[in-house]
This record gives sequence, C-alpha cells and structure tokens, in this order.
Amino acid sequence: MPLIDLWKAKHTAVEQMTIQQIVSTAGDGKLKDNSLCEKELRFFLQQVSSDAIARYINYCLNHSFDNSGFVLQDLVNELGRRLDYDVENGLYRGKKNSIGHDGLWQSPEKHRIVVEVKTSDTYRISLDTIANYKKRLSEKLGNEDSISILIVVGNQNTGDLEAQVRGSKHAWDMRIISAKSLTKLVQIKESTEEKDTLIKIRSLLVPVEYTRVDQLIDVLFTAARDVEASIETEQGLQESDNGEKTKRKVDLTDSSILKAKREAILAAVEDRDDVRLVRKTRATYWNSDRSVRVVCTISKRYTKSGHMPYWYAYHPNWDEFLDGGERAYFVLGCVDLDIAFAIPQEVLKPILADLNTTEREDGKRYWHIKVVEEKSGEYALWIPKQAGNLSLQDYIVQVADLQSAHE
Repeated sequence: MPLIDLWKAKHTAVEQMTIQQIVSTAGDGKLKDNSLCEKELRFFLQQVSSDAIARYINYCLNHSFDNSGFVLQDLVNELGRRLDYDVENGLYRGKKNSIGHDGLWQSPEKHRIVVEVKTSDTYRISLDTIANYKKRLSEKLGNEDSISILIVVGNQNTGDLEAQVRGSKHAWDMRIISAKSLTKLVQIKESTEEKDTLIKIRSLLVPVEYTRVDQLIDVLFTAARDVEASIETEQGLQESDNGEKTKRKVDLTDSSILKAKREAILAAVEDRDDVRLVRKTRATYWNSDRSVRVVCTISKRYTKSGHMPYWYAYHPNWDEFLDGGERAYFVLGCVDLDIAFAIPQEVLKPILADLNTTEREDGKRYWHIKVVEEKSGEYALWIPKQAGNLSLQDYIVQVADLQSAHE
C-alpha cells in the first residue's frame, strides 16, 4: 500500500515506524529528485508531529541506510517550516546550472537563509562552494544583505567546522547549528504564543556578532516568560466580569492532564473533519497547506462560578491566526467532560464586541469566554452585552474518554 494511503488508513501506526521503513513505502522506495517517492515523503513529513520529526532525525543520525543524508535534508527543511519559514526544498543531487543548496528558507521578516545539511563534520567542506550559493541567489533575487547561510550538522561536536568558519572570510555570513538544537528551537516555539518570541527565536539563526550577549539573554528570557504566561493565561483566567485586574492564587491543573486532554480533542476534530493537524504554537494548529486552522484551549471546572463553570481567554493574535484559514475553529476543551466545543470563527467573530475584555499591564488585551451551564443541562456561550446566549449544542465534538483510552 502506498505511503499516503497507508498513512490515511493507519496514521498512528505509520508515525511510529522508523523513517527508513517509511521511505521504503513511499512511491517505489527510491528517493530521487522529482520522483513519486520524494513527493510522498515530503507530503508525509508535513503531516506528522514535530516529536515524530525529532525521532526520525535521531534515527538518521544513528543508522546508516540508503539515502539517509537526503532524508535528513528533508527533515531539516521540515523543521524550517515548523519555525514558520517559507521553505523551498533543494535538490538531492546537484544539476548543471542549478543552485546546489539543500534548502532556501524565507522568514516572515523577509530574511532568506541558504541551508546546507551535513550528516557530520568529519570531512572538511568547501565554504567557498556554499558561499557561492548565496552569491548566485543574491544575483537572482537581489538584496544580498538579506541572505545568510545556515549549516545544519548531525554531530553535536562541531568544533572543527566552527574553527573552519571562523578562520574564513565567510565568518559574518554563516551560522552553524546541530540538528538536535534546531529541533529544540522548534519545541520552544511550539510551547509559546507570542509572535515576538518567534521572531527572536528566528533571529538566532542569522549571523550576529556576539561579543556582547544581550540579544541571546533576551531570547532566552522572552521565551521562558512566554511559556509561563501561556500556562497562566490558560489556567488562571478568573478576573471580575467588569474587566478589573485582580490578583488571586491560581490552582494549576497538572500539565500532563492538559496535554492529554488537548491531544484527545485534536484527534476528535481531525476525525470529524478528515484532516491532519500539526502544532504551530502551544494552542494553535493547522494542516499542511494551512487552510484548516484551530485554536484549542482548555479550562478546568470552576465550582465557585455557579452556572458558569468554564472560563477561557480569546486573544487578538489567535483571531488573526484564524483569519488566515478557509476553515477555522476556536475549540474549547473541558478537563472533566468528554465533549469539546468547536466554534467556527465566523460564528464567534460577530459577537466579540459584546464580550467582556481585560487589558493587562503590558497593554495587551483579551476577550473573556465563559461557558454557561443552562438549567436544561445544555451549554451556551455567555454574551453579557446581549439579551441571550449562544447555544453550543451545534458545535459539540465527542472526545474519547482518557481513562477508557488507556485501559
């Protein structure tokens, strides 16, 4: 059975296969430029989780198999996509008159990165050859200052390569990173929410003089603060209804429970809409062509809130993210329920003006989303500035019971 058909039928089982086994089921199993094997493999990699990408990279680095270097090249390019670069995959084998880069990444900030992937730094590489890729691209695209070079190596110990770059005329054009560290950057990015944090993460891949390390510290501090804020926002939303800023002790739900609940909800949405979603940030997800977009947030039950047991925030950057999808849903999960509510954005957007808001001390604001439990036992979205509430019955998604799923 071809890889894509097998993936659609048994995606969980296929994702657990080794990358060598996966390549063998793609097309005719022979990885060549412009082959069906290439097309199926690259399509598949855009569907799987970043955790799976990390496993596949580790396998490539620890097992030698036919064309494992080409597979690593595709995996690294997929990491670029997970960092929100617009990625152009390079050729496996260079052709006459073609630019021989392994990948070309363009950031939303319009900076381009010429990517070169090496399984290890055992053998000395030609920096002039790689630099020539940049030169030819700048001649083709213009604005040489907006293009830099990133060498991604499998080996963590890159001392020899670093010395080679430092001693060359290309030191100010090139950066070096291990595949494992690049994977870690993706994991950090997927744990955050703020757009500025992602911009700072991408800045690490651009050559900068680091005699002064303020920028590095700023990236680390911003990312750590963003992760903490994301957790508090999701679990600590109990401001007063009039938007007053209040400080109160938050009883945080165990992160593993939230993670399991979110995964179960997303799996239910995937099955309902026959789509595969990959994580963009902690709460945002999209499919490989970015046409289907989901924001998924979780609330525990607040027993002191009477008939409004579930409280959420809805952020402007989430609304902006959903704006870019052809199908877009704001999905509300409830820790203690085996249902979730997938509200289409076109349903939510018209009522935002009638919801309460909070503005934080840093100037950022969000809308209050509160789920009401009616006397009938049905759930509705509370709209404080309207006479009635929005029934959520049409937006219910059945979610697998976590306890039953693990028995």
